[in-house]
Amino acid sequence: MRHSKLVPEVNAGSMADIAFLLLIFFLVTATISSDAGINRLLPRACPQGTDCTSNINERNILRIIINNNDEVMIENEIIPLEYLKDITKTFLDNNGDGSCSYCNGFKDVKSSDSPKEAVVSLQNGKQTTYKTFVAVQNELTKAYYELRQTYSLNVLGKTADKLSKTEEKQVKDAYPFMLSEAETK
Repeated sequence: MRHSKLVPEVNAGSMADIAFLLLIFFLVTATISSDAGINRLLPRACPQGTDCTSNINERNILRIIINNNDEVMIENEIIPLEYLKDITKTFLDNNGDGSCSYCNGFKDVKSSDSPKEAVVSLQNGKQTTYKTFVAVQNELTKAYYELRQTYSLNVLGKTADKLSKTEEKQVKDAYPFMLSEAETK
């Protein structure tokens, strides 16, 4: 019986090419999920030795609570989510006039002194779902967007997408997005 001293070999020269092609194929065909988040700019830190607290008139605070059952409440009254945008717009932009012709029967619409002094306070319960929290955030963002769009059309005579940087700043200064978020106790 004769034993060969030659060991059989597999030609692996093209293996690297095949692996590279498979890698490219999976990179091109795979979808990379991008998380959608809420775009917010955090306030700057208060300089040491400076009092950064400010007293806000209660009239200028719109308190919105999302309870553990995902119900939206304003001033301890449960409201449908679809009313939130209009109520917020009325609170921000009624210049002290408490009338709200499109708030669908919600009677206790407070009014801020001016949009520059208005603060929206949003609190959520520990069991509030992320879906409801984001839906409330979307309604608040829509309210500000619509008010800013109306301002840019009426005051500047342009749509928001045609504004210069200076004009954008003017619109944002007219309707500053002041939102205070906290978890309920």
